[in-house]
Amino acid sequence: MADATRHVTLSWLAVRVRAKLRRPAQPQHIDGALARRKHVMKRSASATWNGGLKDGQGSVSTGSGVLTNTRYGFSTRFEDQPGSNPEELIAAAHAACFSMALSSELGKAGMSPQRIDTKATLTFDKTDAGFTVTRIHLDTTASVPGAAADAFRAAADKAKTGCPISRLLKAEITLEAKLA
Repeated sequence: MADATRHVTLSWLAVRVRAKLRRPAQPQHIDGALARRKHVMKRSASATWNGGLKDGQGSVSTGSGVLTNTRYGFSTRFEDQPGSNPEELIAAAHAACFSMALSSELGKAGMSPQRIDTKATLTFDKTDAGFTVTRIHLDTTASVPGAAADAFRAAADKAKTGCPISRLLKAEITLEAKLA
């Protein structure tokens, strides 16, 4: 019985060793940072809601701690009361993402931006399907010394379609891009 157990254990060990030999190399440390085999990032946020739709209220927090128990509710979402709402957070994310994507596209085209200011205006309509984000308009102004207007516009158009938040949204996205 001991020989049979030893044989099973050795067979299992041989399978594990062969599998380990076929695995890709483990990530290596480069300049103190862990190099990844894949560039997978995860970000998190959480929300809590208490009560009914109109009389309740909630709070939203982000994993980074930038938002911590930030208040939101019916009046901050559908009326003009102070506080945040999901649509404003989407607009902020889109403006930030687009600005970074534009900086990247300008760099790829050999241009160095000094400043990029972007405002995202989100349109939230009641449709047959219910309340829906139907449109986001990006209005950006950039200071890019020596940039030709057509090259700047081409970079802005690439950023509009290539920005991860743009790719996430099903809404119509429009853009007005100006050089300062």
